[in-house]
Amino acid sequence: MSAPEPPSAPGPLARASALLRAGEDGVVALCLLIMMVLPLLEIALRATLKVGIVGSSALVQHLVLVAGMLGGALAAREDRLLALATGELVPEGRWKHAVRTIAYAAGAAVAAGLVVGSWQFVASERAAGKTLAYGVPYWVVELALPAGFALVGLRLLFHAGRSWKGRAAATALAAAVVATAFHPAASPGFLQWPALGLLLLAAALGAPVFAVLGGAALILFWGADVPAAAVAVEHYRLTTNPTLPAVPLFTLAGYFLAEGGASTRLVRVFQALFGSLRGGPAVVTALVCAFFTSFTGASGVTILALGGLLMPVLLGAKYPEKRALGLITGAGALGLLFPPCFPLILYAIVAKVEVRRIFLGGILPGLVMVALTIWWGVRQAAPAEHGARFDRREAWRACRAAFWELLLPVVAVGALLGGFATPVEASALTALYAFVVETFLYRDLKPGRATLKVAAEAGLLVGGVLLILGVALGFTNYLVDAEVPAKMVEWVTGAVSSPFLFLLLLNLFLLAVGCLMDIFSATVVVVPILVPIGAAYGIDPIHLGIVFLANLELGYLTPPVGMNLFLASYRFRKPLPEVYRAVWPVLLWRLPGVVLITYLPWLSTFLPRWLG
Repeated sequence: MSAPEPPSAPGPLARASALLRAGEDGVVALCLLIMMVLPLLEIALRATLKVGIVGSSALVQHLVLVAGMLGGALAAREDRLLALATGELVPEGRWKHAVRTIAYAAGAAVAAGLVVGSWQFVASERAAGKTLAYGVPYWVVELALPAGFALVGLRLLFHAGRSWKGRAAATALAAAVVATAFHPAASPGFLQWPALGLLLLAAALGAPVFAVLGGAALILFWGADVPAAAVAVEHYRLTTNPTLPAVPLFTLAGYFLAEGGASTRLVRVFQALFGSLRGGPAVVTALVCAFFTSFTGASGVTILALGGLLMPVLLGAKYPEKRALGLITGAGALGLLFPPCFPLILYAIVAKVEVRRIFLGGILPGLVMVALTIWWGVRQAAPAEHGARFDRREAWRACRAAFWELLLPVVAVGALLGGFATPVEASALTALYAFVVETFLYRDLKPGRATLKVAAEAGLLVGGVLLILGVALGFTNYLVDAEVPAKMVEWVTGAVSSPFLFLLLLNLFLLAVGCLMDIFSATVVVVPILVPIGAAYGIDPIHLGIVFLANLELGYLTPPVGMNLFLASYRFRKPLPEVYRAVWPVLLWRLPGVVLITYLPWLSTFLPRWLG
């Protein structure tokens, strides 16, 4: 019998692709690691030598721009750009391929328009001749904008079809759209409404969310004869916001936890403390999911990281599989109201409120949502269920084993609320702490490639989200220029006189928004309109923000855009209708929590006023 032939060496194209992939991952990871180190050096130098690093803040902010754009390109490379899930409802076959080709061609056409607008912006910055730091011109770093959008567009065309025939069709369609924009058959003001209609169709077919919002902004500015650079300017303004570096750094800390052994140790802690109670596994599920989501900022990561651990725990406690699926999927969205979660920071940036105050404002409402989820989970436990006796020794051993990870919230929130660190510095300290704990104390992560891989994965998530937020801010800017918020304030206050009724209608509106938009784009688009309306009714912006986020937290569980539903379907290999039926009771049980948060404003305002 002849020996098997050795595998053939990869060709030049495969080697170049692998080299490009490794280079992109490395640059994103390096940007995040430098962002982590620079603020910590600032703290050390400020405490010892009473000096700082020249241009440190500006450098960190522009590293967010580079990491965000390249992270968005990574998300496009892995075909993980956020999109409406309606395209997934088309059955496999020829129609599904056609739908994908049209949706991705639309996304590539929008990316091309953003490349043009970004290039216009970079050209104007180059003419200004301003320097970032150490002799580096601004425009050199800002080249990340057109380069990132170009990579995203090319990768959308690549993923538009499984064969080169499908990719060629998508390229031709995208080129036709771009050519029509530059040489319209009629005036842009006349064509913008049909163009918006076609864009909505592309959204329904599964075009990426960034393309829908960015395309809407480009079309509206095109119709108003405003250069496409207006969208790029807003994208740049968001990604270089002084507070925004806290987002990727807290997310990086969460990823260090998720990729290390923290999930196993924390499940063991909560199981040892609460597993002996009736319904104890539900308590474990809710608490450990809230812990993880508050740091990763993405409930989908929680489901993927913890689902395999928690499902056997619930099934072993005699929970029906349907109830266990609903509990894990619903608990994945817990934690979004706890500091230092991503949506809280984003709301603070958009609404222009202090990050510390919104962090404090989310704690009590977050506990309400966790308590309701636990209550529902305990009610689903079998009446005759009796867990094992509480074992003090096991509880002590579990807490001792996870001691350093249990301290993470103290490090994160203590650094921020203690007053000796800015939000960015607190996030850098938290990321470094998580890195040291998982790499050197527990040794679950090996320094080097494993660490860079985790950082690149965190950069992919953050980049995909920032891609949406930047172009969404361009769309919001058009709404502001068109005086939409002012007109909405005038109309709403004229039609609704009671703050009580306004809050009721706001909840209904936000539940609808949660069904149609993800929490990140909804924050950038809707919050600038809501804040002045809330001010007209005398509603505290912290209270308004927590009401907004509590409603959007349910959006993770509502079709058609509820991301937890699709991730749970993928993680547990269950059809979507089955996931819908499993989650529905959890969703209904949490609605009273939203009502309590809405009509008991002290839940959101007590801690900010007492400790803020």
